[in-house]
Amino acid sequence: MLRTKPDVFIIESLDPDDEGNGRFEGSIISNMLRLHGKKPKYRYVRTRDEFEVAVEEFGRSRYRYLHISAHGDPEGMCTTNQEPIDYDELANLLKPHFKNRRLFLSACSMVHEEMAAYLIPKTECFSVIGPINDIEFHKAAIFWASLYHLLFIKDAKKINRTRLRETLAKTADLFEVNMKFFYKTDNGFAEDVVRAARS
Repeated sequence: MLRTKPDVFIIESLDPDDEGNGRFEGSIISNMLRLHGKKPKYRYVRTRDEFEVAVEEFGRSRYRYLHISAHGDPEGMCTTNQEPIDYDELANLLKPHFKNRRLFLSACSMVHEEMAAYLIPKTECFSVIGPINDIEFHKAAIFWASLYHLLFIKDAKKINRTRLRETLAKTADLFEVNMKFFYKTDNGFAEDVVRAARS
């Protein structure tokens, strides 16, 4: 089995309005991770080709966690230049690099059963986590930074499913966001909906 490093590789692709207004969630998360003594890699991409290069770099890095910050819809994600990447294409791009790794997906409307059905069996990743509803930029940035903070302060070397679920529930409740947690099982994958108590 390929040994991976317990660190986060961040790929971000925003729309021009977000770029112009400095809403770089991935950059903020990267800076917070460095305060934890982590060595995150951050790549900002504008095109599909650049996204593919960044995914290949993620594979070579042997980093265990991939965080994608992008605009999405129920069919897939979109690059800054409005080039769509559907779930089947995303699964094919990740497949050579993603076995036994985790995907944290900060994108609206992307995290649902159809997406998991493409990604988890094909890539053999451990899990995919992301929001159920749209989240405003400021809330998303602090949510993800807080989730990583709580995960790595407890154990900087590994994240198991139970602790991830518990930490996700605490963070979702604190910031009043609803999340979906899809994870690999012997029979394919399972889904866990993590709702804020006050939602």
